[in-house]
Amino acid sequence: MKKQMYPCLWFDGQARAAAEFYCTIFPDSSIINDSGVVVNFQLNGQFFMGLNGGNQFQFNEAVSFVIPCKDQEEIDHYWYKLIADGGSEGRCGWCKDKFGLSWQVVPTLLNELMSNPEKAPRVAKAFMQMQKFDIEALVNA
Repeated sequence: MKKQMYPCLWFDGQARAAAEFYCTIFPDSSIINDSGVVVNFQLNGQFFMGLNGGNQFQFNEAVSFVIPCKDQEEIDHYWYKLIADGGSEGRCGWCKDKFGLSWQVVPTLLNELMSNPEKAPRVAKAFMQMQKFDIEALVNA
């Protein structure tokens, strides 16, 4: 396969607005093309297609995008930007943006913490109580 796969996100007439919103949040992002029906854009260098397909389908948690964050500042940035203007907080680092798309804003350190057999149960118990991840609380669990 010579070309990289990419997601197609189905919107009810809001593909351009969604692409503009996401481009304000992620670095190295831009709208590439907008035909009115299809909006091609990049987020952090990753290609996406937004389709103005109508109201037949809605997003749900069966599909989410994971944002690995190096520190608390990155977690806070993505979390608060994504839930702004009508998004919602979920549990364990999950949130939805104002378009209903699900995101997982997680610290990269989580893999290391969960790899420690002694610490993993305490870390899991701690993050199960969280909405937005708190790295300091996880490290001290």
